[in-house]
Amino acid sequence: MKDLEQRKNWYSEVANAYNKVRPRYPQELICRAVELAQLPKDAIILEVGCGPGTATTSFAQLGFSMVCLEPSQEACQLARQNCAPYPNVEIRNTTFEEWELETERFHAVLSATAFHWVTPEIGYPKAAAALQDNGSLILLWNMTLQPQYEVYQVLNEVYQTLAPSLGRYEDRATQEQSLRRFGQNVINSGQFKDLVSEQLACEVTYSIDDYLRLLSTYSPYIALEPQKRNSLFEGLREALERNCSRNIQVSYLSAFHIAQKI
Repeated sequence: MKDLEQRKNWYSEVANAYNKVRPRYPQELICRAVELAQLPKDAIILEVGCGPGTATTSFAQLGFSMVCLEPSQEACQLARQNCAPYPNVEIRNTTFEEWELETERFHAVLSATAFHWVTPEIGYPKAAAALQDNGSLILLWNMTLQPQYEVYQVLNEVYQTLAPSLGRYEDRATQEQSLRRFGQNVINSGQFKDLVSEQLACEVTYSIDDYLRLLSTYSPYIALEPQKRNSLFEGLREALERNCSRNIQVSYLSAFHIAQKI
């Protein structure tokens, strides 16, 4: 767990890349989450860690009012641009920990691949306190995008030379196990009940440039020393250009956890 100051700015340098290449959440999954959370048409949603608005716009276009918290100033600026068509969406530049609690105001607390950044001892009780009676916690997840295994094997040769710790492949069973752990954390908090989970298998195709931009938005790559990261990306690019077509197909699980305030 990084300290609060590190977490505030962790994605700032890659905010534009994050906005461009991170996959959105399937609208089918979002509509299903809205249905299960029984959100009224005039619901007010608190979003924790909205980033550049990756999930925000999908809920905003359904007509909900939203208060969205994002610690990175760069991501906030992008979120405000992306949400400009939605006057009922407010973007605030703050962490959830530092946000001044508005007790029992919200029908749902939403977080899209971000709630694991919040200190658990603060996050779950504060989320519950912000919710109205019978309000729901909605956690969306896009798991790490994985290339086809044959492509991974080509890339792994580069990883083993330049960054062995990053040469990991997540199959579907591994991602499902991670999702179960995230869901169990919700129940273990003692603040929520009636956990419901659903998932979709997704695929997306990237150019080599955009695939490398995608990797640049993941924490293990952000944490690398810049020269080492540049060398790794050069090696990955060479391997991809030598062994693959111009496009790379990747797969991942997109999922949600929904639980009701106790």
